[in-house]
Amino acid sequence: MNTMTLWHITGWEFAALASAALLVGFSKTAVSGANTVSLAIFAAVLPARASTGVLLPVLIAGDVLAVLTYRRHAHWPTLWRLFPAVAVGVVAGTLFLVWADDGIVRTSIGAILLLMAGVTVWRRRTADAQEEPDAVGSRAGRLKARSYGVLGGFTTMVANAGGPVMSMYLLSAGFRKLGFLGTSAFFFLIVNVSKVPFSVGLGLIDGHSLLLDAALAVFVVPGAFIGKWAVNRINQRLFEQLVIGATILGGLQLLLR
Repeated sequence: MNTMTLWHITGWEFAALASAALLVGFSKTAVSGANTVSLAIFAAVLPARASTGVLLPVLIAGDVLAVLTYRRHAHWPTLWRLFPAVAVGVVAGTLFLVWADDGIVRTSIGAILLLMAGVTVWRRRTADAQEEPDAVGSRAGRLKARSYGVLGGFTTMVANAGGPVMSMYLLSAGFRKLGFLGTSAFFFLIVNVSKVPFSVGLGLIDGHSLLLDAALAVFVVPGAFIGKWAVNRINQRLFEQLVIGATILGGLQLLLR
């Protein structure tokens, strides 16, 4: 059996999953990439493959709240430039899940996240000025969008870990805090919804797992409100440091498990 239900877990395990769901809400409205910690909790409590199926609807619930909060700040030219490459990555990730074991998946994604974080830190220290979002229309910007798009689609399909990859892309493109959150909100809502048929086809989501999701989604809402309160009190520099720190933490967690 690939899916999980409320009757497969203990009270303590449900409490851990509820805390992770609350963190999903927080990450969607405050520090994108922080939900790598949620990914780690879900994978620790549930079997690895089952955890991706249970976590996906919880993430979608957080995406809906993020879109409602930051819908006016999305940069659509960037989104349209990313989607074709992301679609390629999602298909590649689906094929990868057919044969790859958990160890290969974790190691691959952990290495990618640390590489992206390292490249972003290096670029930000050596660049004299940051690109504005519209600058992604250049030839180098299009190539970067395609590269990050494929990686983002791949990592979000195999482990719901696309957040840190796309966070690194949006930071490297020079997005400010609200533009970052608005663009990533629409991006992940569209991408995560598109992943549902693939997850159902792989046997990761069914009616039983959705009952567990319904119970966990309740905890996403207060997390989103806490995130909305917190983001107004975080300056741009601290915001970027938290995003990069969450990415590094997620990559290390995947590599060291």
